[in-house]
Amino acid sequence: MNLSDFDYILPKELIAKEPTQNREKSRLLIVNDHKYHNFLFENIINFLDKDDLLVLNNTKVIKARLFGNKITGGKIEILIERILSNHSFTAHIKSNKTIPIGLKIIFPNNLIAFVTEKLDGLFKLQTNDDIDLYKYLEQYGHIPLPPYINRSDNNIDIMRYQTIFAHHLGSVAAPTASLHFTPELIEKIKLKGIKIAYLTLHVGSGTFKPVTSANILNHKMHSEIYNVPQKTIDLIKETKKNNGKIIAGGTTTLRTLETIAKKSSLKEEFGETDIFITPGFKFLLVDKLITNFHLPKSTLLMLVSAFAGIDVIKDAYKYAIKEQYRFFSYGDSMLLSRKE
Repeated sequence: MNLSDFDYILPKELIAKEPTQNREKSRLLIVNDHKYHNFLFENIINFLDKDDLLVLNNTKVIKARLFGNKITGGKIEILIERILSNHSFTAHIKSNKTIPIGLKIIFPNNLIAFVTEKLDGLFKLQTNDDIDLYKYLEQYGHIPLPPYINRSDNNIDIMRYQTIFAHHLGSVAAPTASLHFTPELIEKIKLKGIKIAYLTLHVGSGTFKPVTSANILNHKMHSEIYNVPQKTIDLIKETKKNNGKIIAGGTTTLRTLETIAKKSSLKEEFGETDIFITPGFKFLLVDKLITNFHLPKSTLLMLVSAFAGIDVIKDAYKYAIKEQYRFFSYGDSMLLSRKE
Protein backbone atom coordinates (compact mmCIF):
# COMPACT_ATOMS: atom_id res chain seq x y z
CA MET A 1 0.00 0.00 0.00
CA ASN A 2 1.61 3.24 -1.19
CA LEU A 3 1.43 6.67 0.43
CA SER A 4 0.36 8.22 -2.89
CA ASP A 5 -2.92 6.28 -2.64
CA PHE A 6 -3.93 8.61 0.21
CA ASP A 7 -3.10 11.98 -1.29
CA TYR A 8 -5.46 14.62 -2.62
CA ILE A 9 -5.38 18.31 -3.47
CA LEU A 10 -7.40 20.58 -1.19
CA PRO A 11 -8.04 24.25 -1.99
CA LYS A 12 -6.68 26.26 0.95
CA GLU A 13 -9.92 28.19 1.34
CA LEU A 14 -11.68 24.97 2.42
CA ILE A 15 -9.50 24.61 5.52
CA ALA A 16 -11.72 25.74 8.41
CA LYS A 17 -9.87 28.33 10.46
CA GLU A 18 -12.80 29.13 12.78
CA PRO A 19 -15.65 27.07 14.24
CA THR A 20 -19.19 27.46 12.94
CA GLN A 21 -21.41 29.83 14.93
CA ASN A 22 -23.51 26.87 16.12
CA ARG A 23 -22.01 23.41 16.63
CA GLU A 24 -24.89 21.35 15.26
CA LYS A 25 -25.37 23.66 12.24
CA SER A 26 -22.16 22.42 10.65
CA ARG A 27 -22.71 20.32 7.55
CA LEU A 28 -23.06 16.54 7.49
CA LEU A 29 -22.31 14.39 4.46
CA ILE A 30 -24.02 11.00 4.52
CA VAL A 31 -21.94 8.53 2.51
CA ASN A 32 -23.75 5.41 1.36
CA ASP A 33 -21.37 3.52 -0.90
CA HIS A 34 -20.95 6.01 -3.79
CA LYS A 35 -24.13 7.94 -3.06
CA TYR A 36 -24.08 11.21 -1.10
CA HIS A 37 -26.68 13.20 0.80
CA ASN A 38 -26.19 16.68 2.26
CA PHE A 39 -27.61 17.60 5.66
CA LEU A 40 -26.82 19.64 8.76
CA PHE A 41 -25.25 17.77 11.67
CA GLU A 42 -28.42 18.14 13.74
CA ASN A 43 -30.04 15.71 11.26
CA ILE A 44 -27.72 12.87 12.26
CA ILE A 45 -30.41 11.64 14.63
CA ASN A 46 -32.38 10.50 11.55
CA PHE A 47 -29.60 8.05 10.68
CA LEU A 48 -29.35 6.44 14.12
CA ASP A 49 -31.90 3.83 15.16
CA LYS A 50 -33.52 2.83 18.42
CA ASP A 51 -31.31 0.27 20.23
CA ASP A 52 -28.14 1.62 18.57
CA LEU A 53 -25.23 2.67 20.77
CA LEU A 54 -23.34 5.92 20.22
CA VAL A 55 -19.89 5.80 21.81
CA LEU A 56 -18.10 9.10 22.50
CA ASN A 57 -14.63 10.09 23.71
CA ASN A 58 -14.87 12.23 26.87
CA THR A 59 -11.23 13.30 26.95
CA LYS A 60 -10.52 16.96 27.71
CA VAL A 61 -7.94 19.08 25.89
CA ILE A 62 -5.27 20.66 28.06
CA LYS A 63 -3.71 24.04 27.27
CA ALA A 64 -0.63 22.20 26.10
CA ARG A 65 1.16 25.00 24.20
CA LEU A 66 3.56 26.95 26.41
CA PHE A 67 5.96 29.79 25.66
CA GLY A 68 9.18 30.43 27.51
CA ASN A 69 12.71 31.77 27.24
CA LYS A 70 16.23 30.43 27.36
CA ILE A 71 18.76 31.93 29.76
CA THR A 72 20.11 33.88 26.77
CA GLY A 73 16.69 35.48 26.32
CA GLY A 74 15.86 33.53 23.17
CA LYS A 75 12.21 32.59 22.84
CA ILE A 76 11.15 28.97 22.90
CA GLU A 77 7.84 27.20 22.32
CA ILE A 78 6.86 23.76 23.52
CA LEU A 79 3.88 21.49 23.00
CA ILE A 80 3.37 19.18 25.94
CA GLU A 81 2.63 15.62 24.85
CA ARG A 82 2.06 13.96 28.19
CA ILE A 83 2.25 14.96 31.85
CA LEU A 84 4.14 12.28 33.75
CA SER A 85 4.01 13.71 37.29
CA ASN A 86 3.82 17.02 39.17
CA HIS A 87 7.36 17.82 38.09
CA SER A 88 7.95 16.06 34.76
CA PHE A 89 6.45 15.87 31.28
CA THR A 90 7.30 15.04 27.68
CA ALA A 91 7.03 17.68 24.97
CA HIS A 92 7.88 18.76 21.47
CA ILE A 93 10.25 21.73 21.49
CA LYS A 94 10.19 24.31 18.71
CA SER A 95 13.55 26.01 18.35
CA ASN A 96 15.84 27.26 15.59
CA LYS A 97 18.81 25.54 17.24
CA THR A 98 19.63 22.04 18.44
CA ILE A 99 18.19 21.31 21.86
CA PRO A 100 20.95 20.18 24.25
CA ILE A 101 20.36 17.97 27.27
CA GLY A 102 20.44 20.22 30.34
CA LEU A 103 18.87 23.20 28.56
CA LYS A 104 17.18 25.50 31.09
CA ILE A 105 13.86 27.05 30.08
CA ILE A 106 12.08 29.77 32.04
CA PHE A 107 8.29 29.70 31.72
CA PRO A 108 5.67 32.20 33.01
CA ASN A 109 5.50 32.77 36.77
CA ASN A 110 9.18 31.80 36.92
CA LEU A 111 8.60 28.09 36.44
CA ILE A 112 11.94 26.58 35.46
CA ALA A 113 12.31 23.32 33.55
CA PHE A 114 15.39 21.42 32.41
CA VAL A 115 15.62 19.15 29.37
CA THR A 116 16.72 15.80 30.78
CA GLU A 117 16.26 13.31 27.96
CA LYS A 118 15.50 12.91 24.27
CA LEU A 119 12.80 10.35 23.45
CA ASP A 120 12.12 9.56 19.78
CA GLY A 121 11.37 13.10 18.63
CA LEU A 122 10.17 14.22 22.04
CA PHE A 123 12.01 15.65 25.03
CA LYS A 124 11.55 14.88 28.70
CA LEU A 125 11.59 17.93 30.96
CA GLN A 126 11.89 18.24 34.74
CA THR A 127 10.60 21.27 36.65
CA ASN A 128 12.25 22.95 39.64
CA ASP A 129 9.01 22.83 41.63
CA ASP A 130 6.53 20.10 42.48
CA ILE A 131 3.30 21.69 41.21
CA ASP A 132 -0.05 20.73 39.72
CA LEU A 133 0.92 21.05 36.07
CA TYR A 134 -2.69 20.80 34.89
CA LYS A 135 -3.63 23.87 36.96
CA TYR A 136 -0.49 25.67 35.83
CA LEU A 137 -1.31 25.07 32.16
CA GLU A 138 -4.90 26.19 32.69
CA GLN A 139 -3.54 29.57 33.80
CA TYR A 140 -0.48 30.03 31.58
CA GLY A 141 -0.87 27.60 28.68
CA HIS A 142 -2.51 28.08 25.29
CA ILE A 143 -5.01 25.94 23.37
CA PRO A 144 -2.96 23.63 21.11
CA LEU A 145 -4.65 24.50 17.83
CA PRO A 146 -3.53 22.33 14.90
CA PRO A 147 -0.73 23.85 12.79
CA TYR A 148 -2.91 24.27 9.69
CA ILE A 149 -5.18 26.74 11.52
CA ASN A 150 -2.15 29.03 11.57
CA ARG A 151 -3.30 31.61 14.10
CA SER A 152 -3.09 32.29 17.82
CA ASP A 153 -5.75 30.81 20.09
CA ASN A 154 -8.49 33.04 21.48
CA ASN A 155 -11.36 32.95 23.97
CA ILE A 156 -13.68 31.29 21.46
CA ASP A 157 -11.24 28.39 21.10
CA ILE A 158 -11.26 27.79 24.85
CA MET A 159 -14.91 26.78 24.55
CA ARG A 160 -15.16 25.46 20.99
CA TYR A 161 -11.97 23.38 20.74
CA GLN A 162 -13.51 21.18 23.42
CA THR A 163 -16.49 18.81 23.32
CA ILE A 164 -19.51 19.54 25.51
CA PHE A 165 -18.86 16.28 27.40
CA ALA A 166 -15.09 16.77 27.89
CA HIS A 167 -14.27 15.46 31.35
CA HIS A 168 -10.88 13.76 31.75
CA LEU A 169 -7.87 16.04 31.18
CA GLY A 170 -5.09 14.69 29.01
CA SER A 171 -5.48 15.40 25.26
CA VAL A 172 -3.38 17.76 23.19
CA ALA A 173 -5.91 17.63 20.35
CA ALA A 174 -9.69 17.51 20.38
CA PRO A 175 -11.70 14.48 19.24
CA THR A 176 -13.02 16.73 16.49
CA ALA A 177 -15.91 14.62 15.18
CA SER A 178 -17.63 15.20 18.52
CA LEU A 179 -17.27 18.99 18.42
CA HIS A 180 -20.60 19.09 16.54
CA PHE A 181 -22.72 17.75 19.41
CA THR A 182 -24.80 20.08 21.58
CA PRO A 183 -26.63 19.29 24.85
CA GLU A 184 -29.95 19.60 22.99
CA LEU A 185 -28.90 17.10 20.32
CA ILE A 186 -27.62 14.64 22.92
CA GLU A 187 -30.98 14.83 24.68
CA LYS A 188 -32.89 14.21 21.44
CA ILE A 189 -30.71 11.17 20.73
CA LYS A 190 -31.49 9.72 24.16
CA LEU A 191 -35.23 10.38 23.78
CA LYS A 192 -35.21 8.38 20.55
CA GLY A 193 -34.02 5.33 22.49
CA ILE A 194 -30.42 5.49 21.33
CA LYS A 195 -28.00 4.73 24.14
CA ILE A 196 -24.84 6.77 24.71
CA ALA A 197 -21.64 5.42 26.24
CA TYR A 198 -18.30 7.06 26.97
CA LEU A 199 -14.68 6.02 26.90
CA THR A 200 -11.48 8.03 27.19
CA LEU A 201 -8.59 8.21 24.78
CA HIS A 202 -6.11 11.02 25.32
CA VAL A 203 -5.25 12.25 21.84
CA GLY A 204 -1.56 12.85 21.20
CA SER A 205 0.06 15.33 18.83
CA GLY A 206 0.97 12.40 16.59
CA THR A 207 -2.56 12.64 15.23
CA PHE A 208 -1.24 15.47 13.01
CA LYS A 209 1.98 13.68 12.11
CA PRO A 210 2.07 13.04 8.36
CA VAL A 211 3.13 9.66 7.06
CA THR A 212 6.40 10.01 5.16
CA SER A 213 7.24 6.39 4.28
CA ALA A 214 6.42 5.47 0.68
CA ASN A 215 5.25 2.12 2.05
CA ILE A 216 2.72 3.12 4.70
CA LEU A 217 3.30 -0.05 6.72
CA ASN A 218 6.75 1.32 7.65
CA HIS A 219 5.10 4.19 9.55
CA LYS A 220 5.45 4.09 13.34
CA MET A 221 2.26 5.03 15.17
CA HIS A 222 2.27 7.13 18.32
CA SER A 223 0.95 5.56 21.50
CA GLU A 224 -2.06 6.98 23.37
CA ILE A 225 -3.60 6.22 26.77
CA TYR A 226 -7.16 4.89 26.88
CA ASN A 227 -9.72 3.82 29.46
CA VAL A 228 -12.93 1.90 28.77
CA PRO A 229 -15.21 1.61 31.84
CA GLN A 230 -17.34 -1.43 32.66
CA LYS A 231 -20.57 0.49 32.01
CA THR A 232 -19.52 1.03 28.39
CA ILE A 233 -18.55 -2.63 28.00
CA ASP A 234 -21.96 -3.68 29.32
CA LEU A 235 -23.75 -1.38 26.86
CA ILE A 236 -21.67 -2.72 23.95
CA LYS A 237 -22.59 -6.31 24.84
CA GLU A 238 -26.26 -5.38 25.27
CA THR A 239 -26.33 -3.60 21.91
CA LYS A 240 -24.75 -6.53 20.09
CA LYS A 241 -27.18 -8.92 21.75
CA ASN A 242 -30.14 -6.80 20.55
CA ASN A 243 -28.67 -6.54 17.00
CA GLY A 244 -28.18 -2.80 17.39
CA LYS A 245 -25.35 -0.95 15.70
CA ILE A 246 -22.24 0.49 17.34
CA ILE A 247 -21.63 4.05 16.16
CA ALA A 248 -18.19 5.49 16.90
CA GLY A 249 -18.11 9.23 17.51
CA GLY A 250 -14.77 9.85 15.84
CA THR A 251 -11.62 8.00 14.87
CA THR A 252 -10.24 8.11 18.43
CA THR A 253 -13.30 6.23 19.67
CA LEU A 254 -13.07 3.74 16.82
CA ARG A 255 -9.38 3.07 17.49
CA THR A 256 -10.11 2.43 21.15
CA LEU A 257 -13.05 0.13 20.47
CA GLU A 258 -11.16 -1.89 17.89
CA THR A 259 -8.16 -2.10 20.24
CA ILE A 260 -10.21 -3.75 22.97
CA ALA A 261 -12.07 -5.89 20.43
CA LYS A 262 -8.76 -7.48 19.42
CA LYS A 263 -8.49 -8.85 22.97
CA SER A 264 -9.95 -12.28 23.66
CA SER A 265 -12.86 -10.85 25.66
CA LEU A 266 -14.54 -7.47 26.16
CA LYS A 267 -13.90 -6.13 29.64
CA GLU A 268 -13.16 -2.92 31.51
CA GLU A 269 -9.69 -1.86 30.47
CA PHE A 270 -7.02 0.79 30.94
CA GLY A 271 -3.98 0.78 28.71
CA GLU A 272 -2.15 2.25 25.72
CA THR A 273 -2.74 1.71 22.04
CA ASP A 274 -0.66 2.30 18.94
CA ILE A 275 -3.08 0.47 16.63
CA PHE A 276 -2.55 1.43 12.98
CA ILE A 277 -5.68 0.82 10.91
CA THR A 278 -5.10 0.53 7.17
CA PRO A 279 -7.09 -1.03 4.30
CA GLY A 280 -7.48 -4.74 4.89
CA PHE A 281 -8.09 -4.31 8.62
CA LYS A 282 -10.85 -6.54 10.01
CA PHE A 283 -13.29 -4.45 12.06
CA LEU A 284 -14.89 -6.33 14.94
CA LEU A 285 -17.09 -3.80 16.75
CA VAL A 286 -17.85 -0.56 14.93
CA ASP A 287 -20.67 -0.44 12.37
CA LYS A 288 -20.83 3.28 11.63
CA LEU A 289 -18.37 6.13 12.02
CA ILE A 290 -18.94 9.86 12.53
CA THR A 291 -15.83 11.68 11.38
CA ASN A 292 -14.50 14.96 10.03
CA PHE A 293 -12.45 15.32 6.84
CA HIS A 294 -8.80 14.41 7.32
CA LEU A 295 -5.41 15.60 6.12
CA PRO A 296 -3.84 14.15 2.97
CA LYS A 297 -1.37 11.30 3.63
CA SER A 298 -2.54 11.03 7.25
CA THR A 299 -3.12 7.89 9.30
CA LEU A 300 -6.70 9.05 9.86
CA LEU A 301 -7.38 9.18 6.13
CA MET A 302 -6.03 5.63 5.94
CA LEU A 303 -8.34 4.61 8.78
CA VAL A 304 -11.51 5.92 7.12
CA SER A 305 -10.39 4.35 3.84
CA ALA A 306 -10.07 1.01 5.62
CA PHE A 307 -13.50 1.46 7.15
CA ALA A 308 -15.56 2.58 4.14
CA GLY A 309 -13.30 1.55 1.24
CA ILE A 310 -10.53 3.46 -0.53
CA ASP A 311 -12.57 4.24 -3.66
CA VAL A 312 -15.59 5.32 -1.60
CA ILE A 313 -13.47 7.76 0.40
CA LYS A 314 -11.65 9.11 -2.66
CA ASP A 315 -14.94 9.83 -4.41
CA ALA A 316 -16.53 11.23 -1.23
CA TYR A 317 -13.65 13.67 -0.76
CA LYS A 318 -13.91 14.78 -4.39
CA TYR A 319 -17.61 15.36 -3.88
CA ALA A 320 -17.03 17.25 -0.61
CA ILE A 321 -14.48 19.53 -2.28
CA LYS A 322 -16.87 20.20 -5.18
CA GLU A 323 -19.65 21.02 -2.69
CA GLN A 324 -17.25 23.20 -0.68
CA TYR A 325 -17.45 21.37 2.63
CA ARG A 326 -15.14 22.76 5.32
CA PHE A 327 -12.18 20.51 6.14
CA PHE A 328 -10.21 19.39 9.22
CA SER A 329 -10.68 20.07 12.94
CA TYR A 330 -13.15 22.97 12.78
CA GLY A 331 -14.68 21.65 9.58
CA ASP A 332 -17.76 19.67 8.62
CA SER A 333 -18.48 16.00 9.17
CA MET A 334 -19.50 12.80 7.46
CA LEU A 335 -21.25 9.59 8.47
CA LEU A 336 -19.70 6.40 7.11
CA SER A 337 -20.94 2.83 7.09
CA ARG A 338 -18.50 -0.07 7.40
CA LYS A 339 -17.52 -1.72 4.16
CA GLU A 340 -18.86 -5.27 4.11
